[in-house]
Order: sequence, then structure tokens, then C-alpha cells
Amino acid sequence: MPPAPRRTPAAAPPDVDAFFATLDHPRRDALLAMRSAILGADPSIAEGIKWNVPSFRTRDWFATLHLRARTGVGVILHLGAKKTAASEHGVPIDDPDGLLQWLARDRAMVAFRDLADVSARRDAFVALIRRWIAHL
Repeated sequence: MPPAPRRTPAAAPPDVDAFFATLDHPRRDALLAMRSAILGADPSIAEGIKWNVPSFRTRDWFATLHLRARTGVGVILHLGAKKTAASEHGVPIDDPDGLLQWLARDRAMVAFRDLADVSARRDAFVALIRRWIAHL
């Protein structure tokens, strides 16, 4: 009889609160406001550290904070960690406020200058997140 497969215990989810507690970033307040907006967009959204930064998921990862923008901060919206039919062909996302800067068929960035910019466009951003996760 072959040996039973070895199971690796699931790693504890990395703590996003701990990440922010030690983050030294000039736009930390804007990043926290973006985090709050994303988490508040839908009760199915969870967070964790993926790709070494705070990221967000429902059934799959769909958003990753972008801390290295030349000016301001942003979030990269994508269609999961693995290629899918949607990532090959793209998806139609209604963007009446012009928040999306398309990077590829399956990825776009939403950029904010600062906390005031996040606050001013929060409602449009939350609505966009809801439309985005409908495609996961």
C-alpha cells in the first residue's frame, strides 16, 4: 500500500493589522481609508497578506494595495491569482467615474492622490469594487 499523502497544515492568515501597525508610509491614512472602503463594499470580502502587501478576496484574490506609486497610492484590481477565461478575454466593467486605469485585459489600477481624494471618491470606488467582484 502506498504511503498516505502528507498534509501540510494551513498557515495562519497573516495579520493585516500588524502590517499597518509597522507601516512607515507618507500616505498611510489614505491606504487605511482604501482598506476600509474595500472591506465595506461587501460582507464576503476578506483580507490577508498576499504578494507581501494587504490584498483582498472573495472566492479568489481580486485586489492588492499598491504602495509604490510615484504620487499617492493605489490598488491593483485583478481577476484572481491564476489565469482564467475571464483573465484571457477581459471583462466589461462599467466605470462611469473613470476610476480605472487599465494595465492589461485582466488588471486595472485605481489611484488616489491622498486621503482627501479617497474620501471624495469613496462612494464611486465602493460601487466599482462591487461591480468588479461580480466577475470573480
